[in-house]
Amino acid sequence: MADPRFEEFYGYRFEELSEGMTAAYGRTITESDILLFAGISGDTNPVHLNEELAADSMFKGRIAHGMLSSSFISTVFGTKLPGPGCIYLSQTLKFKAPVRAGDTVVARVTLLELVPEKRKALFKTECTVGDTVVLTGEAEIMVPKR
Repeated sequence: MADPRFEEFYGYRFEELSEGMTAAYGRTITESDILLFAGISGDTNPVHLNEELAADSMFKGRIAHGMLSSSFISTVFGTKLPGPGCIYLSQTLKFKAPVRAGDTVVARVTLLELVPEKRKALFKTECTVGDTVVLTGEAEIMVPKR
């Protein structure tokens, strides 16, 4: 059991979860987001930063880092479902379509399965831009108990 002094900082407890629960987070990607992500991650691939070179790529222009969009999945887990106190154990990702500055990415997680003996929850993860799925995957999260 967590220290009661910190109870208000936690999200859902394992016992409060049920399969099918879902939560989402949306953010419009800016030029600054792409530049800052390149700086903090060290990923300075020209497809993200150089319009001239990116125009000659299969994307026909600059795109945001796939990991920038995928980081919004972590936002959902850490702030909404299960929320503060959970531990991100693993994540698979399949990148399906590019994201560009000005696009609004919606990260959504859906609880697929609960593993009570290990306090783990398995989630479907997905990011979309409008009706386009830009990435999919699955995640495993450890959730605090009461």
